Amino acid sequence: MTIDRREFLALAAATLAVPAASAQMQPRQVPLRAVALDGLVVFDARRTLAVAESAFPGRGTELVNAWRQRQFDYQWLRASGERYADFFQVTADSLDFAARSLGLALSSDAGVALLNVYGELDAWPDTQPALHALKDAGLKLAFLSNMTVSMLNGGIERAGLRGLFDYVLSTDQVRSYKPARRAYALGPDALRLPNTAILFVASAGWDVAGAKWFGYPTYWVNRAAAPVEELDALPDGVGHDLNDLVAFVRER
Repeated sequence: MTIDRREFLALAAATLAVPAASAQMQPRQVPLRAVALDGLVVFDARRTLAVAESAFPGRGTELVNAWRQRQFDYQWLRASGERYADFFQVTADSLDFAARSLGLALSSDAGVALLNVYGELDAWPDTQPALHALKDAGLKLAFLSNMTVSMLNGGIERAGLRGLFDYVLSTDQVRSYKPARRAYALGPDALRLPNTAILFVASAGWDVAGAKWFGYPTYWVNRAAAPVEELDALPDGVGHDLNDLVAFVRER
């Protein structure tokens, strides 16, 4: 069988058109069925600044910044080294180290007052209406946090959020911390949903990246207007507060 030049060119053009058409097809977006939130998306730890400034006038912000950095460092180190200690213990250890590193004499009273902030966390003002809006939209809600279950449940009670969360998931349950994959896996395991149907909402850029690597669609509540991390994992949405999150979910 032979074909002439005109037939050959027509066949070649048709063959080349198939990949081009396929490239234009967009993958079907999986509907969201649940939202998993980091603890600090909901709870506000800024009161540590006032307590630290009261204990160390003029150096409170310096102490809190060093404390928060070491707090995350210790979580990651313990996760990677498989030497687990829970969030509250890590928070206490990192406070002691931060104070020593800055040459500050941390009294027992000051240490207890600072740690008590994490035991008595307040919710951000936008929390309750935003969570009700997400719940009214038919979405399941879950915490997925490095904080302990008792800390999360205590915050829920103080903030009047009882009944809004379907699951309270702490990485303490797997004796690790985000961004370990087994920590993020708590979400689909508990909710019985695929990763792609659960929107993970982070309070920190590194948590966005870890959740994205795991396979979640992600939203960053970037209250501090921090820069995006250089980790090749951009969030699917970014906003300043939980009101922005609600708008994002409604649009999607």
